[in-house]
Amino acid sequence: MSNEIINRVANSVLVTINLEDYYPKGQRTIFDIKDWLFEGFVLREKDFRAQVTEHDWSQYQDCFVALTCSSDAIIPGWAYMLISIQLEPFVKKALIGNLESLETSIYQDVINNLDISEFKNKPLIIKGCSKKPVPQNAYIMLASKLKPVAKSIMYGEACSSVPLYKNK
Repeated sequence: MSNEIINRVANSVLVTINLEDYYPKGQRTIFDIKDWLFEGFVLREKDFRAQVTEHDWSQYQDCFVALTCSSDAIIPGWAYMLISIQLEPFVKKALIGNLESLETSIYQDVINNLDISEFKNKPLIIKGCSKKPVPQNAYIMLASKLKPVAKSIMYGEACSSVPLYKNK
């Protein structure tokens, strides 16, 4: 009998998908409009438009930007639209929300554009641990996208995975 150690994981047909591998490069930034409001609460259109006109938008080149207002002010929709129009030539993406909603939106785009043909009829493991800020919703979106083509879907690592789906 041979004492040779065989790596069954390396020799298996399992395909590991790591969402971290799809993490788009680019700085994530929060743009808070609170400081552009009178006393942090009132949007004065003329003053606000002046701030928008005078601001250097090129500093957001190739960034992902979450637009927000950290005060309890009621912000009209056009204010965020005005800012997004100025950001559009420079940013990769801008939306209203926080960094988590920004990451979720980024990953939604990534997953929607993912070619899943290489995963057809294969047992898949969606790797769970990540050093990058992969949002929880990205795992759900990926599982939903892969389900129609996968032989099976598991979560975790090859040595300790949790079965989620098996095509019958």
